[in-house]
Amino acid sequence: MKTVIPHLTILLLLAATVPDCMAQQGKDKKGDGEKVVVVDDESCGCELYFIDGIQTTERDGLFGFKREDGTVIVEPTYKFVDKFHGEYCIVYNDYERCGMIDRDGRIIVPVQYNEVNYPTDGMIRVREGELYGFLDTTGATVIKPQYRTASGFSEGLAVVIIDFDSFSCAYGFIDMNNKLVIPAIYEYAYPFQEGYAVVKQYDRFGVIDHKGKEMLPMRFLEISSMHEGNFFAVDRGESRAAMFDKRFKRLTPYIYDQIISYSEGFYVVQKGDKITFLDQKGKERFGMYNNVSGFNEGYSWVEKDGKYGIINRKGKTILPIEYDNSGYRSMEYMFSEGVFMVEKDGKFGFVDSKGRIVIPIQYQSAQHCTEGLIPVKKDGMWGYIDREGKTVIPFIFEAASFFEWGRAEVGYDGEVYKINPDGQCVKNCKTFPKTLNR
Repeated sequence: MKTVIPHLTILLLLAATVPDCMAQQGKDKKGDGEKVVVVDDESCGCELYFIDGIQTTERDGLFGFKREDGTVIVEPTYKFVDKFHGEYCIVYNDYERCGMIDRDGRIIVPVQYNEVNYPTDGMIRVREGELYGFLDTTGATVIKPQYRTASGFSEGLAVVIIDFDSFSCAYGFIDMNNKLVIPAIYEYAYPFQEGYAVVKQYDRFGVIDHKGKEMLPMRFLEISSMHEGNFFAVDRGESRAAMFDKRFKRLTPYIYDQIISYSEGFYVVQKGDKITFLDQKGKERFGMYNNVSGFNEGYSWVEKDGKYGIINRKGKTILPIEYDNSGYRSMEYMFSEGVFMVEKDGKFGFVDSKGRIVIPIQYQSAQHCTEGLIPVKKDGMWGYIDREGKTVIPFIFEAASFFEWGRAEVGYDGEVYKINPDGQCVKNCKTFPKTLNR
């Protein structure tokens, strides 16, 4: 079996710091931990999303921003805008030129660059033409564009390509003074993470520290990113992965075929045709399974021989492994607001964190709970119940989504509407039923 140890986190870090203008187009309506308020604007027949108190506005195909109290921050002047990330937002004049403003609408980075990235370590990476450089958070140039590849700064250093001539180049690390502090001697290099960087030399991977000292020799076929000091590596003489700690001590034999995920202190790993959990000391926990979800809010579903159950982070079985899972909606099978959807013999219900059935397994279909409401299907129609199983919005819809920011999409007589948690239509409402009884 081919070993797959994804550099997922490191690659995502690179991707997050190396987007182009087009990758950040549009208005991202989602936010992690952000305060989101939705209001209805009858003038445009649309919903306006205030994220952390700032709303994107639109006029004549251009975008701007205003505050929740109506104060205009920026008149609609930009062709595209991102959402605000903390204090900053990337804005675009066209498909090629972008810049950055702050929460007061001040231009931090002039809209003249081909690429602008959000600050990391207080440095803004920009691309002008084909070359990368860095600005500080006042917009002042710190390192003029001169590198054809550069990562964002991480732990005070950035990965750059140094071109020796028209035929040869290598990766090294610069500091914020543009000093090459780790020589360009690598075939590839990833940004620093938890004090170390994965680098490649002579088609093998190793690990270096901030001084460029080799902490793990260049002999590995693959090395994963670090999670709280632990990582996995595939030795060139082995066909499988072993786990190491932050002191580069090997914690397990080379026995794992795939490192699938990491969450809440546990790795999900594959060994042969089985899947299990590894703790941060490299100890296998909770037995072997055909599949698992990984922990979310302290719980994981597990599968054996086509049947599903739930365990907690202590390995205790919360729900016996005797339930079904339609599979194509596996992300719905998770604890959300204290309840977990279960399926048995084609019917759906919900259990609590102790495995007690709190909503009978009687519905034709269901989705997970959000904002205190659960979309469920009964007698061919969708409605909404609360976490106690009480009907809140009648079963009159042909389709129904879960609620997000006080809105859910529903289908009625072939039309799609948006409703609020009281069942009142808030968008596309002309043909919406006047009463919800059928």
